[in-house]
Amino acid sequence: MSQATAELPTWDLDALFPGFESEKFLTTWREVKTQLQDLQDFMQAHRIGQEGALTDPKTFGAMLEKLNTFGDTLGPLYAYVLMRVDADSADLAAQAKLSELELLYLEYLKLRPRLQRWLAQLDADAVQAGDYRILLEEARTQTQHLMSEPEEVLASELSLSGGRAWVKLHGNLTSQISAVVQGEELPISAVRNLAMHPDEAVRKAAYEAELQAWKAHEIPLAAALNGYKGEVSTLNRKRGWPDDLAPALFENRISRKTLWAMQQAMVDSFPHWRRYFAIKARALGKDRLDWWDLFAPVLRPGVTPKKWGWEEGQQFITEHLAGFSQAAADLARRAYAERWLDAPPRKGKVGGAYCTPVGQGRSRILLNHEDSFDSLSTLAHELGHAYHNHCLREVPYLLRQEPMTLAETASIMNETVVGEAALRVLPPAEQLGVLEGGLQNAAQVIVDIHARFLFEQTVFAKRRERELSAEEFCQAMLEAQLETYGEALATYHPYMWAVKGHYYGSNFYNFPYAFGLLFGLALYRRYLEEGAGFVAQYDQLLASVGKYRVEELAARFGFDLESEIFWQEGMAVLVRRIEQFEQMVNNQ
Repeated sequence: MSQATAELPTWDLDALFPGFESEKFLTTWREVKTQLQDLQDFMQAHRIGQEGALTDPKTFGAMLEKLNTFGDTLGPLYAYVLMRVDADSADLAAQAKLSELELLYLEYLKLRPRLQRWLAQLDADAVQAGDYRILLEEARTQTQHLMSEPEEVLASELSLSGGRAWVKLHGNLTSQISAVVQGEELPISAVRNLAMHPDEAVRKAAYEAELQAWKAHEIPLAAALNGYKGEVSTLNRKRGWPDDLAPALFENRISRKTLWAMQQAMVDSFPHWRRYFAIKARALGKDRLDWWDLFAPVLRPGVTPKKWGWEEGQQFITEHLAGFSQAAADLARRAYAERWLDAPPRKGKVGGAYCTPVGQGRSRILLNHEDSFDSLSTLAHELGHAYHNHCLREVPYLLRQEPMTLAETASIMNETVVGEAALRVLPPAEQLGVLEGGLQNAAQVIVDIHARFLFEQTVFAKRRERELSAEEFCQAMLEAQLETYGEALATYHPYMWAVKGHYYGSNFYNFPYAFGLLFGLALYRRYLEEGAGFVAQYDQLLASVGKYRVEELAARFGFDLESEIFWQEGMAVLVRRIEQFEQMVNNQ
């Protein structure tokens, strides 16, 4: 581990629970079990989901209170155990405790079919549902796609040795993979970070080493993807969903028309992105980009990439967030001060980055940080998630469950605020790299995300017929990349299906990123128009994401998500950035 990596902060989990044998952990574990038993007894006594069940406001209110209390107690406990596993997959005690907790949570999942059927028959006005009205509306849809209760219970029980087991395999296996790059053995997350290295020889060596590493592990990874998607597709058919996309649309609370409108705007923008790739290739002195060039820094001649030290990046983020929202800046300072962040990449730690709530508006953030502006932008992004959790601190547990489409709102806002600030205040010699870095990320969200969507569509369609080999997964990924990137690249990455953990444990967890980017840009434009007065509306929106369908919430801000025009307006912001990038490259 380099000195710089060693100096990066690791998170404080002891503030949550000082270990598995601590009194706090053991007490909370007992509370979860007691609350679960209380919930089971209540449902039995009130015949919830059975003939003759009570449907009065008092019973409804009591049920909500028990569900909210259970969620608030279980959430931090589950997050702690999972973070222990994600930080070190070789932590056998954490792996064992996660398995125990999943078995405990399974007992709650077994209650869900009865609970949904009961909610579906309630009259929102009669039970005085208020903000909980959406739970009743969604329960009516869910009950149309439930198997019999014994079948649903069996599916939940089998998920631990089926779908969840395949998800664990992917996470545990990929966290242990390493590769040798120019004589140095590195964890796969660090190898992937070398895609941002200014030296093409290093980037190419890292790309080739990475492909070899994925190929060496392709058999268990293909088994994991086959196993997980096979289980999901089987259950979707048994539950009567028209296709495998339909439940993802339902979970994300958007209509198919909204998705198609957004994706049409994405596809229409591809010529602009291919022009961006051509401009970048020219800036790098190449005819066409190779895959290992997608994250390469673009700099003015004679300029080396700026190294962003951790402290400098921390100060930059908090300073410029304060210009947008003092509350967001204060939350970022709190995250640093209370050690909410685990930054250094290391073997045994999962790749990528995420933020998870741990109760009372607090969060923990996992990163695989290095000293680039891209990593600084990722940190700002995750701090946006933390701010969103903060805005939800007084919202009941059941109404904090936002769809993934809206989960990216605050993170995109943070990322945009910090990126725009860099373009304003950094010296001209450094602005080109920042602008291009932002376009790198946007290209991933618009172009690569659509490739991932096409890949997943193909996998689901073929998986209904039979299992796919690793070679077939690679071929499907190449075809999706060719359809989106076109001839803009000279080489591609056939193993992206192994890289992205979102394929394992989630379904169509791709389009929400594009939604989040374009929706976030729309909110940022509104902020520019309205100024500081917009921030209170913004906070209110963040606190309301679990209460409405996406189209309804957006309509409150005057947005029509089923219109292509809305998405084209967001895309226009990105197209202008491509034009600005072209001008800067031409003026070098």
